[in-house]
Amino acid sequence: MSPDLRTFSEKDLSIFPCLWFDGKAREAAEFYCSVLENTVITSENNIVVTFESSGQKFMCLNGGPEFKINPSISFYIICKSEDEIDRLWEAFIKGGSVLMPLGKYDWSNKYGWVCDRYGVNWQLSYGGIEDISQKISPVLMFTGNQCGKAEQAFNFYISVFRNSKVKSIARYLKGENDVEGTIKHAQFYLGNKIFMSMDSSYQHQFSFNEAVSFVVECDTQEEIDYYWERLTEGGEEVQCGWLKDKFGVSWQVVPAILGKLMSDPSRAERVTAAFLKMKKFDIEKLLNA
Repeated sequence: MSPDLRTFSEKDLSIFPCLWFDGKAREAAEFYCSVLENTVITSENNIVVTFESSGQKFMCLNGGPEFKINPSISFYIICKSEDEIDRLWEAFIKGGSVLMPLGKYDWSNKYGWVCDRYGVNWQLSYGGIEDISQKISPVLMFTGNQCGKAEQAFNFYISVFRNSKVKSIARYLKGENDVEGTIKHAQFYLGNKIFMSMDSSYQHQFSFNEAVSFVVECDTQEEIDYYWERLTEGGEEVQCGWLKDKFGVSWQVVPAILGKLMSDPSRAERVTAAFLKMKKFDIEKLLNA
């Protein structure tokens, strides 16, 4: 029997994106600290570097060459001025590429979609979503055989995570440039964080993969058991706390204490050896390693 979500503590959920790099985690984190306002590195070890930008935590992982970041998960930044959006665009475009040119669109006075030199995708907007106080929001784009499933997906995530709800939904209308009734843009809360999603029926040559995942930090084994069981429904168990949900989105369900254990030179090697044998994390075995 799965744990009852209602028995968990009412502390804020800790869900944040993990970006997969081929040996450039520290370099990328330093770049984002130099470009984004209110951004600092908060922790690091040989495997991961974490930074926080305007209240949004990111993990940069030295994962190797196996996976490459693509536009299926991007990050929407609400800019407070034209100067800010122009500055960010110029920084991200150096060594990067344009997905949507910077200009005026129906939904924004000034907007552009850019892939930076590390492959991370950013949607920059000045004006148009003034009612969101959150500076940076992850955006999930459902393409290929997942197109049309954005609404099913965010309703599923809302059912999994406590204190979660839909904020707004905009659908494609008849005559617009995608499938009528599918999600043009949706915003939803997971805990106190806003996520966004959209459907796209265009013939994109990418889909969700492990290069951008979402980390769920858990205080107890009960929480790990719950999130692992719910998120793997119709999905796939992977390794070392990683899983894929039924929509192909990757998650890491990890104990909050893991970072502390990995930062202890006297324990890190034993802890790593222990979790390499695991799919779902076992906190007791990690503490005893």
